[in-house]
Amino acid sequence: MSSTAVGTGLLGDLRHARVGVVGLGRTGLAVIDVLATLGARVSAFDARAEALEALGARATGPVVETSAGDDAQVAHAVAQADLDLLIVSPGVAATGPVMGAAAAAGTPVWSEVELAWRLQQATRPQVPWITVTGTDGKTTTVGMLASVLGAAGLEAPAVGNIGVPVVSTVAEGRSDALAVELSSFQLHTTHTLSPLAAACLNVAADHLDWHGSLAAYTADKARVYARARRGAVYNLADAATVDMVEQADVVEGCRAIGFGLAVPGVGQVGLVEDVLIDRGWHGDRRSAGLELATLADLAHLAPGGDVGRLPAHVVADALAAAALAMSHDAVQADPGAVARGLRAFAPGAHRLVTVAQADGVTWVDDSKATNTHSAQAALTAVPEGSAVWLVGGDTKGADLHDLVVDVRSRLRAAVVLGREQEAVVTALRDGAPGLPLVQVPDGEGGAVMDAAVRAARALARSGDTVILAPAAASWDQFSSYAERGELFATAARRLAGDGTGQ
Repeated sequence: MSSTAVGTGLLGDLRHARVGVVGLGRTGLAVIDVLATLGARVSAFDARAEALEALGARATGPVVETSAGDDAQVAHAVAQADLDLLIVSPGVAATGPVMGAAAAAGTPVWSEVELAWRLQQATRPQVPWITVTGTDGKTTTVGMLASVLGAAGLEAPAVGNIGVPVVSTVAEGRSDALAVELSSFQLHTTHTLSPLAAACLNVAADHLDWHGSLAAYTADKARVYARARRGAVYNLADAATVDMVEQADVVEGCRAIGFGLAVPGVGQVGLVEDVLIDRGWHGDRRSAGLELATLADLAHLAPGGDVGRLPAHVVADALAAAALAMSHDAVQADPGAVARGLRAFAPGAHRLVTVAQADGVTWVDDSKATNTHSAQAALTAVPEGSAVWLVGGDTKGADLHDLVVDVRSRLRAAVVLGREQEAVVTALRDGAPGLPLVQVPDGEGGAVMDAAVRAARALARSGDTVILAPAAASWDQFSSYAERGELFATAARRLAGDGTGQ
């Protein structure tokens, strides 16, 4: 089977084909379910024996063999399986042995997104996808985009890296459009996707162990623009995204639309005082702009609901979502949907969510800030000298020195989490000498967070913000960033005395 085959031929191409599926999380199981309907013969691979045992308990139908083991063992099993196609989960590293084994065997490799796109073209090709990637802000932007499309009367769920497998939504066949969040991992093995519009929000060093280099990571992010049909949306403040669009191989007639916080020029979406203005899609864009929304429509996304504290990156995400949404005819016909959709948008859990307020102190959960870039964006939303920062965890080898220097003026104090704290404490003492800091001893996750919240309250003053923006992953002390955020919210509410944490 050719890796470039696309269209209605997919349904026949996969019948009786030998397809390997690596990774049996939610996405892998969704892929197997769809392959069952297409008549494929599936070989399932996972490093976790318990995942394969759970698979065996399901009515899997087409699964003909399974194999578990470490990456090297899975790679060997893949090489021996004589597959027509391999579909990999996002966790399968580009530089790892599994991808190497597939390449050596000449086996085509697809992401779940690639399978979903080909299924979309084979069943309901009229349904457009609007795609978003970037180091930070993807989930917020995709959520805003889906909300705006919904306000325009479309059934347009947010799917992809946001947590809902695209292939499941496509198989259901009920959507009018899809707002699709794509990680660099997913883009690496996505080959034929042709979105209505696409955006890369920003690029900062991340996941370099997976990709092998910053250049490879950036190149995979740039794949979001390939074959874009109507709009290539880019960040005017990020030179890497500007270069991506200049180099992108898009469909003829695709329009480049820049977004930024300044007054927009022709071909851009931006701000005029407190108004979001379109000069990218508006028919009279050369002489005038079209009002899409105001900052007041985003006030619920600011700490404490204060529009004056609205983070700049949230405004940028809204501008990107507006530019993407305007690529769809339904929104162009009803541009008021942008304001309605932004007002209706509810932020995702653990992304700059105000979880408690008491005694003049605001408690903000941004547990999803797992790298330095996103933590910096969160802290810049806090007034000078008023942040009590909960920081630390599994830093994945990142150096926090530059981050600390950049946010020092925002900080009143820091509370350090994590099993290994030396690197974080060193960065704080070097970059913010004299800053009060408390180190929380290692322990069980709930006890760690209770101690951190108590320490933060002792450091905070009226008017301050206690913000969990760890600039680190959670795996060393918590099961996930979600658990870390939930424990923080519970402890903060309990301490604030509003009863919701009891």
